[in-house]
Amino acid sequence: MDRSANLDTEELKMTREQYILATHQNSLPRTEHPQFYPVGIYGWRKRCLYFFVLLLLVTMIVNLAMTIWILKVMNFTVDSPLVLQSDRNVTVNARNHMGQLTGQLTVGADAVEAQCKKFEVRASEGGKVLFSADEDEIIIGADRLKVTGTEGAVFGHSVETPHIRAEPSQDLKLESPTRSLVMEAPRGVQVSAAAGDLKATCRKELHLQSTEGEIFLNADTIRLGNLPVGSFPSSSSSSSPSSSAPRQTIYELCVCPNGKLYLSPAGAGSTCQSSSNICLWS
Repeated sequence: MDRSANLDTEELKMTREQYILATHQNSLPRTEHPQFYPVGIYGWRKRCLYFFVLLLLVTMIVNLAMTIWILKVMNFTVDSPLVLQSDRNVTVNARNHMGQLTGQLTVGADAVEAQCKKFEVRASEGGKVLFSADEDEIIIGADRLKVTGTEGAVFGHSVETPHIRAEPSQDLKLESPTRSLVMEAPRGVQVSAAAGDLKATCRKELHLQSTEGEIFLNADTIRLGNLPVGSFPSSSSSSSPSSSAPRQTIYELCVCPNGKLYLSPAGAGSTCQSSSNICLWS
């Protein structure tokens, strides 16, 4: 017990002496030169750092030059529209939230194709539909549809319109070069010329037919030109016409049983029966 107490006392003395010695050494003036340790990057590390900084600067300059070149080639400015160019075609796709293709617009060298359920072209002002197309119908909403081709417009089937009108100071012509032209209406067909003539010309027969009504000609003067003139049967007394006979200027309008019209020289009475031999020729 006494021995362990002596050891503790000795250790405490030694610790106290070491502390006093260390304190005394720190209080003494130092005569040696202080040592400086350099802080920084030197040698090959410094050269690598400069190389990477220079490489980064070159990359930034190249990227900036490429961006300016792309903007110049695409003509992209604040005031001009966006221009997309390609050597083959430009395709724009539209997809839904499931990734399915819902619309496609392809601009190629030969054609412009649009695949969608409905295609519309609207006016810039007001949003009026100028052209609309889907599987059921095609709607043209412009105020005027003008076809400037020399061959006009070709329709494979019927065309429905409430009004056909020519341009001002221009003639309207309905023509079928190789087939017939039919105009039908359940409640009537009206053809009028308010300030001109109305002509109907054909190579063969011109038929005016009314199944239940009548054909009404209302005019101050009605002329039937180039009607055949019937002749009286030849007789011995009239074989050689007299040179002193007056010229015939008045004729009688006659009708054959089949409806053919002809002229007969007028006399004191009706002469249609006398010159009815012309009906045998028809």
